[in-house]
Amino acid sequence: MSDISLSLESQLSKSQVLGMAVVAGICVSNIYYAQPILHQIAETFKVTESKMGIMVGLGQVGYGAGLLTLVPLGDKVNRKKLILILLAILLCILAGIGLVSNYYFIFLFSLLLGLTAVAAQVILPMAAELSGNEKGKNVGIIFTGILVGILMARVFSGYISEWSNWKMVYYISAGFTIFSLAFVYLKLPSVKPTFSDSYLKLISSSFYQLKRFPQLRLYALMGGIAFSIFCSFWTTLTFLLVEKPYNYSSDTIGLFGLLGIAGALVAPMIGKASDKGGSGKTQLIASVILLAGSVIIFLFPSYLLSIILAVIFIDVGVQSIQVTNVALIYRLDQKANSRINTIYMTSYFAGGAIGTFIGLKCWESGGWHYVGLQLVVFSIFVFLMNLFKTLKSNTNQ
Repeated sequence: MSDISLSLESQLSKSQVLGMAVVAGICVSNIYYAQPILHQIAETFKVTESKMGIMVGLGQVGYGAGLLTLVPLGDKVNRKKLILILLAILLCILAGIGLVSNYYFIFLFSLLLGLTAVAAQVILPMAAELSGNEKGKNVGIIFTGILVGILMARVFSGYISEWSNWKMVYYISAGFTIFSLAFVYLKLPSVKPTFSDSYLKLISSSFYQLKRFPQLRLYALMGGIAFSIFCSFWTTLTFLLVEKPYNYSSDTIGLFGLLGIAGALVAPMIGKASDKGGSGKTQLIASVILLAGSVIIFLFPSYLLSIILAVIFIDVGVQSIQVTNVALIYRLDQKANSRINTIYMTSYFAGGAIGTFIGLKCWESGGWHYVGLQLVVFSIFVFLMNLFKTLKSNTNQ
């Protein structure tokens, strides 16, 4: 009996969970530093802002590629060693990014940053496996770290670029990565792998999880669309805020990331609700909040209050959907956590890359009117998915 109860208890201390959240946020933030300073980077290389915006999409593409090819290794090799290797490579890339003199190399480095930043997604299933009956709570905390990293990246890069230059942003991030290496090496336990077959069979097994779990297919699609809204909004918001009537500088634009952290801070509460079985209601409410934020910014883009409300609503809505999804997928099969995570997060960040690309194209074609329309259409789709899922669940009961 004691063995059973022990298995249900979290094997991670609060300080370990918080440290994992910080490291995960540091990793993911590297993909998003460029968003509020795109105009400065574009000036350095003498190209248009929309063209330099490609580097944000490439970071997400690299992240998706890493999810697909590297994260499944968490089931096959020692997760701690895998995280350390990825962080070491990330450190080298960050140290070298300021040395490039051609924007094509910036694109390449952005791709590589995304590829190695997936260390965050090795941490997430590792925490889920060690969390026992606190899975939803701990996953929520670490997912909070990831979203805070995404949002604080904008604040941080905006201020550092104003104080120094955009290259300093990446040099300081290299320092954060050294801290991350030290924490993982000294504080995290080693976790035995659960998969002993070949790498090709490991990748094949990842895709098999889609066939195996219809819930995973639904959550992956919903997560990808929700994150596409998030990335399209934040990428193009920079362009809106540098124009009339706002004319904001990059450090002021970065401050909007602080508002978005309101969404991140609700994650542990959402995780607890998921642990208690309230996931369906949470997702439906979240999709309504997301839709409300998109409608507000579509109808009233020239009012500061509408932007503030949209930032909060969109971030709360997306975060609520994602934390609930992640907590649910880690209950499907604990022995395949990394592979299940690969499928979900690949869809998630592929959605982000697609959302960034569509947002940029909408901005080029019709300015904020087209961007806002895209946000509303995608949000309606997420709402309908949750509505039909809730109605189907109620019918089955």
